[in-house]
Amino acid sequence: MGGLTTLAPEPTFVNTGLSPTGSGVPSVSVPTSRPRRRHVSPRPAAGLHHSPDPSLGLLMDVSFLGGPHPQRGVGVVAPFDFALDRELWRWVPDEVSLHLTRTPFVPVEVSLDLARLVSEHETLGDAVRALNAVQPEIVAYACTSGSFVGGIAGERAMCEAMTRAGELPSVTTSGALLEALEELGVRRIALVTPYTVSVTQSLEEYVAEAGITVTGRAYMGLTRHIWKVPYRDVVDMARGAVRGAADALFISCTNLPTYDVIPQLEAELRIPVISANQVTMWAALRHLGTRAVGPYQALIDATARARPVPPALPVEQPEEQEGWA
Repeated sequence: MGGLTTLAPEPTFVNTGLSPTGSGVPSVSVPTSRPRRRHVSPRPAAGLHHSPDPSLGLLMDVSFLGGPHPQRGVGVVAPFDFALDRELWRWVPDEVSLHLTRTPFVPVEVSLDLARLVSEHETLGDAVRALNAVQPEIVAYACTSGSFVGGIAGERAMCEAMTRAGELPSVTTSGALLEALEELGVRRIALVTPYTVSVTQSLEEYVAEAGITVTGRAYMGLTRHIWKVPYRDVVDMARGAVRGAADALFISCTNLPTYDVIPQLEAELRIPVISANQVTMWAALRHLGTRAVGPYQALIDATARARPVPPALPVEQPEEQEGWA
């Protein structure tokens, strides 16, 4: 940056044409002032300094930033059609980063067959080894059906396969579900799923194996584009599923949006409401010794669990209709 040019007074002389005494003595020149140019070098602004290389101009001092700060990583293995990365991030505190990878594409719609394909141990091993490059502290398998389709033994075998591949702890969505139910002291649940009836029944068998009773359920019968389901449909299904004395509601599938409706449903239904993405992040962060973040939710905030007990609702027997059971 060049210097600045300013104007400074410079003396000059002006002839008055008169004698200062009026005595006829020749006139004299009286000094006056006129601007004179002067070169002034600028001072660098705070935080700037001159570069030894004049072509670089002024350089910013960034030593005060003191970063980047160390990060803690959670590796996430998701199915190829997973579309809710942003929702996962909403449960994560600032000091934790998510590192996502996806299983290879297969031309199969959402079904028990797809659940088995996206949970094969070889597929999981390849995904975890890819995540190892960024050194996560734990790996989470973010798929509910893929982790309950083999029952409790199958879920445990998946965790063992991922741990062998990455030499680090691992969790799955369905394993996190059972962990969350234990944390909340829940033995009876209502279920909401976007699945077909066969996939929904497989989920019921999984939780029954853990000693959990299903008091009601609602399913959508979808085989694709689950991430496009609007919140209003999720809420309507939840209201229909909670019939009888459920201790909690579980909304299944990591591709089903739930983040913003959880506190609203808990306030309305007066029971804890947990979802697939919520329990996955809660369990992974818990293993890191930190906490998930989010609005008033029973799983995350213990103070949200103390709710007044509502009067018992009459148990009705609705007519059978498509998408409900």
